[in-house]
Amino acid sequence: MLLAFVLALGIMAALALLLGAVLGWAAIRYKVDEDPLVDKIDAILPQTQCGQCGFPGCKPYATAIAGDEADINRCPPGGEDGIRKLADLLGKEFKPLNAENGEEKPKSLAVVDEAVCIGCTLCVQACPVDAIVGAAKHVHTVVSSECTGCELCVAPCPVDCIDIVPVGETVTSWKWRYPVIPLTPVKVAA
Repeated sequence: MLLAFVLALGIMAALALLLGAVLGWAAIRYKVDEDPLVDKIDAILPQTQCGQCGFPGCKPYATAIAGDEADINRCPPGGEDGIRKLADLLGKEFKPLNAENGEEKPKSLAVVDEAVCIGCTLCVQACPVDAIVGAAKHVHTVVSSECTGCELCVAPCPVDCIDIVPVGETVTSWKWRYPVIPLTPVKVAA
């Protein structure tokens, strides 16, 4: 009886390995290539993952723009500058920010009032970029270098201990709206 059980487990393990290998091969074999236009559009978007555009993040919005399924003026965090860059990239006419999606605001961060926080983890679950850390029933805090200021953590907080504060432009915060363009070294003739 024990031998039959061990044999059955061995057969199931072998089948699981075989199935895993087949699925892995299929994933590699039928991988869809990334669209370079989507990547260029995504690089212009601010990566807040806030959903104000009506899509669950910047990459889905970029995909919709590339497929002519969404207008380029739906991203409040990207603002007018982002819309202009998208219009230039795509050869489209500039349109002002769609007011239905919100209004352009300065870069901001979430700040947890640790004296009030009850450690419910609702803000942790709402954060699309994992910028809030803390365990259940312990105080939470925001990793400011990761926070995009999307404001999605504010509404679920039952004790209203999260404030969104504007961030002044500094050497480390200025590039949040601009894609980083690698510079090519230039050789100087001697």
